[in-house]
Amino acid sequence: MATPNPAMRGFLRLHQRLYEGTGGLLGHHLIGVPCLLLHTTGRRSGQRRTVALVYARDGERDAPKGYVVVASNHGMDVPPAWLANLEAEPDAEVQLGRTTRRARAEVFRPGDEDYARLWQLVNDGNHHRYERYQAGTSRPIPVVRLVPA
Repeated sequence: MATPNPAMRGFLRLHQRLYEGTGGLLGHHLIGVPCLLLHTTGRRSGQRRTVALVYARDGERDAPKGYVVVASNHGMDVPPAWLANLEAEPDAEVQLGRTTRRARAEVFRPGDEDYARLWQLVNDGNHHRYERYQAGTSRPIPVVRLVPA
């Protein structure tokens, strides 16, 4: 099982706090790749949960079919909590920079139609890091398309 580097985890937490704290003024492209804030509802707590994720656009810039994120959890053998939250309640909010919009999650797993295309789209945009994460775990890593509502 892969374990995220503690320094990297700290940097990612700092990045998210900066993104949230500035209302999206900073953080959208801070780490060299486009990042969004995903706001979900905790499946057990019912509380609002937020996570910063690298994303890729599916479709045209002015009319995207959705924003694609990867439930990699840094290549760990367990999926991220936000994935379980979306599976329980697929309605969420996506923040890109200073703009927040409602979205509905569609989860794709290996073998699903469109999985390979969506995986390649977001993996290419993240310098192929997701390939390394998948190589480090036996868990099939899903992709999620967040479709603007």
